[in-house]
Amino acid sequence: SAQANLGFFDLRTGKKMRTFSGPAEDYGTSASSGVTSWPVFRWSGGEDRLFAKMGKNCVSVYECPSFGMCTTSEGDKKSYTAEALSDFRWSPSANIMALFQKEHGGGNAPARVSLVEFPSRKDIRQKALFSVAEAALNWHPQGTYLGVTVDRYTKTRKSTYTGFELFRVAEKDCPMEVLELQDKKARIICFAWEPKGHRFCIVSAPSEISGGRTTVDFYSMLTTDPKTGTVDRKVKHLTTLKSRQCNAVYWSPAGKHIVLAGLKSMNGQLEFYNVEELESMAQSEHFMCTDVDWDPTGRFISTSVTSVHQMENGYNLWSFSGKMLSRTPRDRFLQYLWRPRPPSLLGEKKEAEIAKNLKSYAKRYEDEDERLREKQDTNLASHRKRLMDEFKGWEKRIMERRAFEAKERRSLRGPNGYISDDEVEGTIEEEMEAEEVLEVREEVE
Repeated sequence: SAQANLGFFDLRTGKKMRTFSGPAEDYGTSASSGVTSWPVFRWSGGEDRLFAKMGKNCVSVYECPSFGMCTTSEGDKKSYTAEALSDFRWSPSANIMALFQKEHGGGNAPARVSLVEFPSRKDIRQKALFSVAEAALNWHPQGTYLGVTVDRYTKTRKSTYTGFELFRVAEKDCPMEVLELQDKKARIICFAWEPKGHRFCIVSAPSEISGGRTTVDFYSMLTTDPKTGTVDRKVKHLTTLKSRQCNAVYWSPAGKHIVLAGLKSMNGQLEFYNVEELESMAQSEHFMCTDVDWDPTGRFISTSVTSVHQMENGYNLWSFSGKMLSRTPRDRFLQYLWRPRPPSLLGEKKEAEIAKNLKSYAKRYEDEDERLREKQDTNLASHRKRLMDEFKGWEKRIMERRAFEAKERRSLRGPNGYISDDEVEGTIEEEMEAEEVLEVREEVE
């Protein structure tokens, strides 16, 4: 059988740290198609110290800098066993792994979602799922929540319907909730968490004939009463947008704003939506659009048509509110990437405090800006006054020199020269008489 060789390197030194070798089937390559499922190794979100590889009925966890298998609490070095393991995903912010196991044992053992902490292998939460056809694991970018999209068989097992298992990983005992759409026959197109916040978005195709139109639902895992400040930790439906040309959504990295995009067969329809105010800011189109990318600040968006299409290649830049800023056609365009920004030096609590007291900060900085403007105006006035004083000083010296040389100029002109110094040099004014012919008549005798 085909063999696989994967190497790990230290980017700073170029030194090879370890090579993994073995049958290709053990490294994510299908024996029938020969296609490799990437990434073979996945890094944890907790300081990038752990990484893991899925095997048959197990997942092997390794640690840096030794690149050896992670040691258990009993001191053993062995893989974590999980029967019928189908997928796993690391938390983006901690050494917590979510695992999905399919039904096995002839249907006697149900499917299961597990949350396990490494390297201790402590079980945080498990949930048995019945009549499951497939499931997808979706971590919140901050690791606070885990959403599991579950496709279940109906009683006849001839069709499926979709529900959602939502885990509050950051809370004590990891409570969870079940969410189902009103239209159980709707086909789920995508599920997306708000990067900074508690909301998520679900795009679905309704069961009735809709002409390609989709429905977009917004939910929140946490809501606060504006009057009492009471926090409700239950899933709440915010709004439904019906009959949209949308098959992909792109949250702003800063949250609050989202782009509803209709790519591929929907020919690049774009809607810029404010989830905070639950209002559409703008609707537009980038014909044949293939990619949508937010800049790291959440202020600008790029939409592009790559060379998968032979026409309309190039990219457009937009503001977060949907105003087009520029249009750049470019043949054989391949990719658009924003320059990444380093993580903020402020913690989440400090950022939340700044957001809460933004008005007071804004007033302070406005006062500082006003003082700077006044200082700039004062500096500009001082600069202009200095230039004027320099000019007047130069003018005074010229006039004094002219007065000093007046007698010598008069003597050089001679007895018939001009006496006045007020005339322009080299200019002589003379009066001349001229006759003008007004009319010519011819008399015939």
